[in-house]
Amino acid sequence: MSKTLTISLLEIVGSPLCVASEDGQKVHDRISGAMREGKMVVVSFLNVTSLTSAFLNAAIGQLYGEFSADEIREKLRVHDIQPDDRGLLKRVVETAKEYFKDPERFKRAKRVAMG
Repeated sequence: MSKTLTISLLEIVGSPLCVASEDGQKVHDRISGAMREGKMVVVSFLNVTSLTSAFLNAAIGQLYGEFSADEIREKLRVHDIQPDDRGLLKRVVETAKEYFKDPERFKRAKRVAMG
């Protein structure tokens, strides 16, 4: 059994458009399952032409609610990502870390904003 799983976003999504949170959830489930099995996961962004924060929040952001930042840093790698998309991923990760540090703070802020 291989200790590394490579996940092609193009193959899972079936399109170069990685924009829907539902598609991100499919990616998340594969990553999470593999990490729980102790595998190293490589996510390939090869040939992805559109990427949204909604997709990345579902695919990668929510991992921070299941695994420590150290575990993710140790077991997850991204390859073939465009520089602009890398910046978007970095923002999603930072927001996820903040959110999962104190989810109630975000929920309170949302309640206040919604009136």
